[in-house]
Amino acid sequence: MILADEPTGNLDSVNGANILALLRELTDETRTALVLVTHSEEAASICHRRIHLRDGRVVDHA
Repeated sequence: MILADEPTGNLDSVNGANILALLRELTDETRTALVLVTHSEEAASICHRRIHLRDGRVVDHA
C-alpha cells in the first residue's frame, strides 16, 4: 500500500504530471493499493475509485 498526501501539492504542472504517472505505473505494475489524499481533480483522476469527504463525512463515492 502506498499512502500519498497531496503528492503534487507543491509541484509545477509538468513535474506533478510526472509524479502521477509514476504512481500509476508503480501501482499497476506491482498491483499495490494507492491511497491518495488530494484537493486536485487532476490527481484524483488517476484513481480507480474516489471517496469525497466534507467536514469529516463521506458525501460521495464512485
